[in-house]
Amino acid sequence: MLGKQLNSPLLTIDSAAQFCNCRADLAAASSSIPLPNIRFSPSVATSTWTSNLSTKHWILHSTAQIENIITSNEDQSMWEACRQALSAFNFSDEEKDKILGKAFGLVHSPYWGEERQKEVPKLETVNGILDYLRSLNLSDDDLSKLLKKFPEVLGCNLEEELKGNVKILEEQWSIEGKSLRNLLLRNPKVLGYNVDCKGDCIAQCTRCWARF
Repeated sequence: MLGKQLNSPLLTIDSAAQFCNCRADLAAASSSIPLPNIRFSPSVATSTWTSNLSTKHWILHSTAQIENIITSNEDQSMWEACRQALSAFNFSDEEKDKILGKAFGLVHSPYWGEERQKEVPKLETVNGILDYLRSLNLSDDDLSKLLKKFPEVLGCNLEEELKGNVKILEEQWSIEGKSLRNLLLRNPKVLGYNVDCKGDCIAQCTRCWARF
């Protein structure tokens, strides 16, 4: 009996009518709800709306934090020089600001937690890390992918973290050459690991070898 009721033409038509009425009511209701008047200045924020059939992402990147810190002519010159150092990777100015901002604490990044002190990046620091990464057989295309995935690498300590961690990977895990390149493209955050809780969590998970 239940099966016959579900297949009833009258029930199907009635359900369809109710569905259409429901959609009409929702459309009318949504059109009557006032939306907030939100304005984003190009110098303060860049927004990108990306959508496909299955997902929609709202990405909002604010550079207000950077503008509040980079105020003097000297700081602006240093910032622009570091921007230029990233020109080989075909990033937009907004992407360069985001990478440098996250790397040096000017834009919030969960990677650092509360430990990253805000600082204006120095050209020699940025170039030193880029040159070292290139020495690991990473092409500019590789570096572009790595920096998008892990921009904070530019703010890591070259000697103690990057070089030290590569040495650990080579000596303790026998990971070098092509295998090292593939690992860094897949999990570049290994370059910034600086603690090992050995399973007894110390709440520094983003920088812990236990994630490896």
